[in-house]
Amino acid sequence: MTKKDNIEVTGTVTEVLADSKYRIKLESGHIILGYMSGRMKKNKIQVIISDSVLVELTPYDLTRGRITRRLTPGFTQSKFTNRR
Repeated sequence: MTKKDNIEVTGTVTEVLADSKYRIKLESGHIILGYMSGRMKKNKIQVIISDSVLVELTPYDLTRGRITRRLTPGFTQSKFTNRR
């Protein structure tokens, strides 16, 4: 598996848990457990309830994901699909 095999989806934070973990409701209606990426922790980016976030999921476990970006209003996912 390579980095390109990750699935990127958008969702909304519904609950803030301990240790930089969050309960996230995806656009498809599924609820997953997400954790903040290291770069977001390093730059001290705050994520609160009702924030829109970009989440990376692996094909192995679709119930857990890594929050890679906090989205601004008016975000379109097509801007970031070819960023790697």
